[in-house]
Amino acid sequence: QVHFATPGAEADAVVKFSSVEKWKEKAPAEAAYLSLKAEGAATVTQVDRKETVQEPPLLYDLTTLQKEANTKHGFSADKTLSIAQKLYEAKAITYPRTGSRYIPEDVFAQIPALLLTLKNNPTWGRRLALLGETPTRRSVDDGKVTDHHALLPTEVKPKLLSADEQTVYDMIVGRMLETFSEPCIKDVTTITATCDGVEYTTKGAIVQQAGWRGIYGEEMEDTVLPEWTEGTTLAVGGCSLTEGKTKPKPLHTEASLLAAMETCGKEIENEERRQSLKACGIGTPATRAAIIETLFSREYMVRQKKSLVPTEKGLALYSVVRQMRIADVEMTGEWEAALAKIERGELRAEAFRGQIERYTAEITSELLTSEKLFTHKGSDCICPKCKTGRMQFFGKVVRCDNAACGLPVFRIKAGKTLSDAEITELLTKGRTGVIRGFNSKQGKAFSAIVAFDADFNTVFEFPETKNEQRKPMRKK
Repeated sequence: QVHFATPGAEADAVVKFSSVEKWKEKAPAEAAYLSLKAEGAATVTQVDRKETVQEPPLLYDLTTLQKEANTKHGFSADKTLSIAQKLYEAKAITYPRTGSRYIPEDVFAQIPALLLTLKNNPTWGRRLALLGETPTRRSVDDGKVTDHHALLPTEVKPKLLSADEQTVYDMIVGRMLETFSEPCIKDVTTITATCDGVEYTTKGAIVQQAGWRGIYGEEMEDTVLPEWTEGTTLAVGGCSLTEGKTKPKPLHTEASLLAAMETCGKEIENEERRQSLKACGIGTPATRAAIIETLFSREYMVRQKKSLVPTEKGLALYSVVRQMRIADVEMTGEWEAALAKIERGELRAEAFRGQIERYTAEITSELLTSEKLFTHKGSDCICPKCKTGRMQFFGKVVRCDNAACGLPVFRIKAGKTLSDAEITELLTKGRTGVIRGFNSKQGKAFSAIVAFDADFNTVFEFPETKNEQRKPMRKK
């Protein structure tokens, strides 16, 4: 960091600059520091003045509300959803389990009247004056509205709210006012000065219009820079060399975990792009809180203040499944996309169901034959499908050891576990004898033969029974 001033300038004209480059080695940083000391001056090489416009934020969907409630107020995702549900049941807000941050044209037409209902509100009434003559259209887009539009308060004024309920309600009202306010406009000046080939910069900003940033009464101080021009010589008032260390990524909070779940862990800061990738997310706005709570209830992670910390149990499970198909985070996003295609008539439901059934068999077999989870014993049984692999016997599944084949045969059929002898008979002969003790979904016991079909899936075959000859009925 360097403090520069025009020679002979007043003390308040001294401005702090920082080097453009952040060196990873100490030697070049020290060389630049010594050059500043020796030269005692730098030359302004660039003055860039431009107007920047910060658009209002989009309205809340459930996940964004949960993230901000966690960051600002420490609420869990589950708590925020529970409060939002109560506010909805009290008719104070619109449907909360929404994944959209936009509203359609017909809802936008009602916004002026909705804003007027806040006129006498002691918290928000005086801030209505910060809005322009007409609400801005930042969150208006029919094409981006899913089953439910973004969160809005209603004309119903809630009564007897708890402190936490009031907090969430005020967040939704405040965001509505921000969204329909004018943009925040600043004049930003960037000055670059050079000494011995090293560039140093500083920024100043003058707020022309507070816009949406005034809704929460943010203090926006102007940073006024001197009227320096290119070629101006600046005297070094003082300089310092700062050494720091890069920090590892912090532990997740519920807010950052929710953000990661939206995009399958892809780190995307651009809000518009985040919205476009929501179809790839883990869970839906309505289920993400429950997924997080499940991780707590199963003791896979714990809370430490705001941070989420995996337990030994959670880490052990992660080490086992991390390379398995069940841990493919983009899979559920692909399912959501497929379901949307079914809804539009672009994909047959039967085809999707077939894919899910195959996937389920694959991940179940992969889990049940995990060396870390279950022990197994080999056998001399040749795989009936590939004719090269040998079948390995696990507790709940028997599987071919040929990686290219991997034929799974599940032991449990209709509530009965097949014995090694019965499985061996199936593998060698393609069918078993009649086995007793199966139970139907209705709870009825039955006997059947277990056999392979043409694709080596197991099916039931029922032995033929001789029909008893009926005696002719006599008329009385």
